[in-house]
Formats: sequence, structure tokens, C-alpha cells
Amino acid sequence: MTIVLGKPGVDGLSAAVSVLREWQHEGAPMQLHPGDLGWFWRFGAEATAAAVRTWSRDGEILAVGLLDGPGLLRLTIAPDAQQEEELAQQLVEDLTEPERGVLPEGKVNVEAPMGALVHDLLFEYGWNADEPWTPLRRDLSDPVKDPGVRIEVVGPEQAHVLATVLRAAFDRSSFTDERWHTMAAGLPYADARCLVAYDGRGNAVAAVTVWSAGPGRPGLLEPMGVHREHRRHGYGEAITVAAAAALQELGSSSAIVCTPSSNVGAVATYTSAGFQQRPEVRDQHRDA
Repeated sequence: MTIVLGKPGVDGLSAAVSVLREWQHEGAPMQLHPGDLGWFWRFGAEATAAAVRTWSRDGEILAVGLLDGPGLLRLTIAPDAQQEEELAQQLVEDLTEPERGVLPEGKVNVEAPMGALVHDLLFEYGWNADEPWTPLRRDLSDPVKDPGVRIEVVGPEQAHVLATVLRAAFDRSSFTDERWHTMAAGLPYADARCLVAYDGRGNAVAAVTVWSAGPGRPGLLEPMGVHREHRRHGYGEAITVAAAAALQELGSSSAIVCTPSSNVGAVATYTSAGFQQRPEVRDQHRDA
């Protein structure tokens, strides 16, 4: 059967989210998570659908990609199809040729599971490795300690607090309480939580969103940030510990996160919160 590249549309997002849940498992390489779609959902269901690509055969989805920016495709592949030559060749052709409607001309990046055959083929087509990222993982089989600060779960009334912290944590963040409401209405948020940490004076100092992929599967932190006026006080570690506890309550088997290896502060924060570094991963890029 022919492999078909498609855009799922809003009605097809549930199928994409469903397979992404199924593909998460312990020991898997860092890959696209349903929480990545959930975080993107802050721009709305229509925008999310427009950014998703699927590769299917005989109605079965074999790969899902998220255009997380105009020149970055975050791609993952069904575990039993990662070494399939026909699929890998189809993916490379669709990623390389702009007329296919996946990536534009010029400099672009692809993030795909390490070890998948598509990596080798992209190199053969002249793509190169990009800057390294560090995945980190915390096992959730043991109890998680108290974070040591007040933690609140964000609901509609606290959305503006979360938005304020995230804008103060990330220089280019455009997150608003309206975008929280949009995100919270999305399919993946049914198994997600937003948390805010407070200092002893009642100031909101850090925030995180956690995304479960279902009981017994790895859960994702995306994003985590500390207010720029409250850094170097241990609040990053505290909110990360709280995130692990929240995922444990949601039934996740582990908590995972990925950060640029150059961000040594973030790596140190996650490590101090009980996360263990895994082997570095790299996107692949094509120069203009």
C-alpha cells in the first residue's frame, strides 16, 4: 500500500494525539510527545492542525510531525516502523522537497528519534547534525519528596498568574491567560496540569506544565521557567520536583524533559531535582 502524507485537520487531531500516546514507552529515545501538541495548542486547534503532518498506510498512522516553527519539524515514528526503508525514504523525500508542503526552502531543521533509519538517509541527502540537546529522565516508582515551597494547580482564575511568570521567565514569550484557556480546552490537556510555585512572601516565582501520556508511560515537562527576578533561590528545583510529583499522581512511569546542552543552568536544575542525564541528541539541519 502507498504511504500517504496528510494534514489531519481539526477532526483528525484526536487520532494523532492517540498514536503519540501509544508510542511513548520506557526506554524510547526522546521523541515527539502528546504534550508537545498540547503546548502548541495554545495557538488554537486550527493552528495546531495546520502544523501537524501525518504519514499513513492503509489508514494506519506510521509517523507524526509537528511544524514547531516555520523551519523546524519535530518528527516521530511508530516504534515498529523506525527501521522501515520504504517509510524512511518517503519521509526524506517529503522533508527535502519543498513542493511536498512539509518544510520550506532554505535553512530548516528536523528532530527525529535517534537511531531511526531516517537519520542515516538524511545525512546521505546532505543534511548535517545540529547543536546537541540533553534529555533528562526521573523515574517515578519511588515517592517524590515535598518541594519545600507552596505549589498551586492553575485553574481558570489563576491563568493570569501563570502567564505572568512565563513571560518573565522567557524573553520572547507571548503567553497570555487567553492562550492558557485555549490550551486547556485542547485534547491533550485532559491529562495535564499547570503548576505555580510561591515564595514565602506570596510572590509567584516559577511555573511548569506537565503532560501525561497515560498510566505507565513517560510524562513530559513543557515548559518550565523561573521568574527572572527570583532566580538562584532554588525555585527551579522546587517546581521541577513538584512537576515530578504531579506526573506521579497522574500515573506516569517517569518524568522526561529535554534542554539545549549549552544551557548548563537548566541541566543542573533538572539534575538537582532528581533527573538523570541521558545521551545527547541532535537535530539535523539543511543549510540554505
